[in-house]
Amino acid sequence: MIDGPNDVVTRNLHDRFSSLTVKRLPKRRVLLLSIGYSSILLHINPVFAAPVPDMKEPEVIRTLKLPNGVRIQEIIEGEGPKVSDGDLVEINYVCRRSNGYFVHSTVDQFSGESAPVILPLDDNQIIKGLKEVLVGMKVGGKRRALIPPSVGYINENLKPIPEEFGPRRSLLSHANEPLIFEVQLLKVL
Repeated sequence: MIDGPNDVVTRNLHDRFSSLTVKRLPKRRVLLLSIGYSSILLHINPVFAAPVPDMKEPEVIRTLKLPNGVRIQEIIEGEGPKVSDGDLVEINYVCRRSNGYFVHSTVDQFSGESAPVILPLDDNQIIKGLKEVLVGMKVGGKRRALIPPSVGYINENLKPIPEEFGPRRSLLSHANEPLIFEVQLLKVL
C-alpha cells in the first residue's frame, strides 16, 4: 500500500541502496545542519566567503571638560586660523535642553535654510559658556557643548537669543537648566 509520492521515493531509494540506512530528519534540523556546515566551510576556506570591505576604526569623539563645567565635543575641526577673544563671528546653532528636547535653532529643520547669527565674543554680549566653546574654533568647524546655567543665560540681554516671542520665551524658560548647543562656525568677521 503506497501512501504518497514521498513513500514511493523512499522505497525506491531503499531498493537501490539497501546497504545504506536512510534517516529522515526534520526540515528544521536539516536547515540548522546546513547552516553549521556552511559556516565551517567559510572558516576552513575563506574563498567561499563574500569579500569584506576594509573597515575604518570609528572616530572617538572626546569630551573636554572646562573648570566652569562646560563640556565640549569637537565634531568637525574646520580649517584656517583659530577664533580668538574679541572676534566677531557668524554661526549657525541648534539649542536643546539636556534631555534632548528642542529649544531653538538658526537652521530650519524642514527646509534646511539657515539664518545665521553674528556674535561678538565679548563677555558682556554673549553667554560665557558659548564664548568658551567658540574661542579656538576654526572656520567650518562644528562643536557640541553642554553649558551649565551658571555660565549660560544669567540675564536676558545675552546673545544668542531669538527675535520671535515664542522661541525667546521657550529659551528663557529653560535658562536655569543645562543647555546643549551644537555650533557651526561659518565666518570670522
